[in-house]
Amino acid sequence: MRQSVNKAIDVSNLWFGYDAESVLHDVTFQVEQGQFLGIIGPNGGGKSTLLKLLLGLLQPQQGSISIRGKSPPVPEVAYVPQTLSFDRQFPITALEVVLGAQSRHLSFLGRYRSEDVDCARYALEQAGVLEYESHLFGTLSGGISQRVLIARALVSNPSILLLDEPTSCTDQEAESQLFEIIETLKGSTTIVMVTHHIEVIAPLVEKVLCIHKTALVMDPKEMCEHLSFGLYHIPEMKERR
Repeated sequence: MRQSVNKAIDVSNLWFGYDAESVLHDVTFQVEQGQFLGIIGPNGGGKSTLLKLLLGLLQPQQGSISIRGKSPPVPEVAYVPQTLSFDRQFPITALEVVLGAQSRHLSFLGRYRSEDVDCARYALEQAGVLEYESHLFGTLSGGISQRVLIARALVSNPSILLLDEPTSCTDQEAESQLFEIIETLKGSTTIVMVTHHIEVIAPLVEKVLCIHKTALVMDPKEMCEHLSFGLYHIPEMKERR
C-alpha cells in the first residue's frame, strides 16, 4: 500500500461487493488534513459501504485505503452514526453514553477516571448539550441525542470525524445547530460527512464526492452546476474520472 502520511485519507482504485453484487467500482479520492468532504449519492449507491471500509469494518476486494498512512481501522478516526441502536428503556444517561467511548480506561471495579469524566463533560459542552448530562438518553429528542453522539465522537479528540447523515432524524433548528458545531471543527479536524442536504453543505465543504457505484470528485461550485444535468448520471461520472 502507498504510504500517504501527508494525506488524511487516500483511497486508490477501490472495489468492493457483497457476494455477486458489486457495490463500489474503482473509487479513487484523497482528503487533505483538515478538509471537509461531503459525500452525496442515491440510496444504495455505496455511501454507507464506503464509510464501513474507511472504519475498517469491511476490507477492500481490490485497491487500497490509507488513513494517515495506515490501513484501517485507525484509532484517530471517530464515527457518528445516524442513530444509536439500543433499547431506549435502558437507563443510561447522556454522560454515560459519551463515557462509553472511553471504556478502555475503565478500572477493574468498573469506574472511570476523574479526567475521563471531565473530558466527557467538556465534549458535551462542545456539542452544546452539557445541561442534559444527567438526562436519560432514551428520553432525548432526535436533535439533542444526535449532539450527544457528536460529543461521544469528540471525547477522544479524533483527527478524522466520519458522520453518516447526522441530521436525518432532526428538525430544522436542530439541523442548524448541528452544522454550527461541525463548522467549528473545520480546519482542526478532517471531516467526512454523508448527507442528502446538498444545498446546506455546499457553502461548508471544500470537496464533494458523488458516489453511485463509481465516484466523482467535484468542488462545491461544480456540484451546483452539475445538478442541472442530473447529479447521478453514471456515464458522465465515468467520463469525468
